[in-house]
Amino acid sequence: MHDVKASRPIHICQSSDCDCGMSRRDFLRLSALTAASVAAPLLSAGDARAQGSGSDVPVKIGYLPITDATPLLVAHGRKLFEAEGLTVEKPRLFRTWAQIVEAFVAGQVNVIHLLSPATLWVRYGTRFPAKVVAWNHVNGSALTVAPTINSVADLGGKTVAIPFWYSIHNVILQQLLQANGLTPVTRARDAGVARNEVNLVVLPPAEMVSALAGKSIAGFIVAEPFNAAAETAGIGKVLRLSGDVWKNHACCVTFLAERDIAERPEWAQRVTNAIVRAQLWTRSNQLEAAKLLSSSDDRRYTPHSPQVLAKVLATTDYASYEASGAARNKGWYQRRIDFQPYPFASYTEELVKVLQKTKLEGDNAFLQKLDPRFAARDLVDERFVRRAINAVGGPSAFGLPADLLRKEVLAV
Repeated sequence: MHDVKASRPIHICQSSDCDCGMSRRDFLRLSALTAASVAAPLLSAGDARAQGSGSDVPVKIGYLPITDATPLLVAHGRKLFEAEGLTVEKPRLFRTWAQIVEAFVAGQVNVIHLLSPATLWVRYGTRFPAKVVAWNHVNGSALTVAPTINSVADLGGKTVAIPFWYSIHNVILQQLLQANGLTPVTRARDAGVARNEVNLVVLPPAEMVSALAGKSIAGFIVAEPFNAAAETAGIGKVLRLSGDVWKNHACCVTFLAERDIAERPEWAQRVTNAIVRAQLWTRSNQLEAAKLLSSSDDRRYTPHSPQVLAKVLATTDYASYEASGAARNKGWYQRRIDFQPYPFASYTEELVKVLQKTKLEGDNAFLQKLDPRFAARDLVDERFVRRAINAVGGPSAFGLPADLLRKEVLAV
């Protein structure tokens, strides 16, 4: 185990034909949309559409069809929002992270799960006023590769997909590449890639399995259940579980507009209560959660089968992953995905430090000016989740230390 070191530079995709999933034009458009000067009228429009205050404001969930959204969807499916006295609309499914951020800024949705690094970009890079109120889950991602790839070193000269530049997936992948002497680059489809380079492209999670099957990429790193889907279909294999690189790392978090927190604190508390109760239920009801989230359920929250989701939510046997090297830290005793809502400050601090040494697409100058300790205090509002955790039995209900402190452990 060792400290994360700076990764080698990547090239920013300038070409209009670059196959990067989200072009520079899209990235800049989204950045402009989330700028404070543009966001203000959109926030007002969102308030007008809400047509109410306090608990009268409907919960409008935005999500991607991945297991990261489990607490939001379980809370909806089990009517936990209603149990808190809230009204709730049918959750709205999005295909990409750019789409979900755009809808959030425009007030079309008001409760979203978002990649933890992306929250830093939204709040400090684009100055949109929003805060993390809870974690959605820990771990729950993996680096999945073609059957012919047997080590990270084998990815040299090939293309690997990530879901978003500001993602824990990009961070972990770059650390793995660096540790194996490989340099991440971003190049057009027809550009050459040297044997000591790996070409990174951004793809929506839903497109990754088919891209791997079609051999346009050699691997991808993303949230579940797409890794499990590739395994089940015989298309790919898990090369490394993300939670085996950064122990119990956050991936997605619950993100609320600061306006809702300031003007409707009781609403924010009730939303958080429902999400915490959903996580606690899921920890003991993995198979039921898999069915609820699956395509076989009447609500059809996701297009995934109960079998694929159960492989993620319910499997605890790591023997095969330990044998293959996908799980190297046998003493960590982790689930493939687990649920606990408390947002550890140590994680946010370490995340800022790692991101400051990770090359990212677009203008990321804001990161170099961001103090990690300040971000941990300012980005996260833990008041609601602390109360919600205490209401269900305290930190021990989630296997957390009583003082809610921890040390970050990375083992690249």
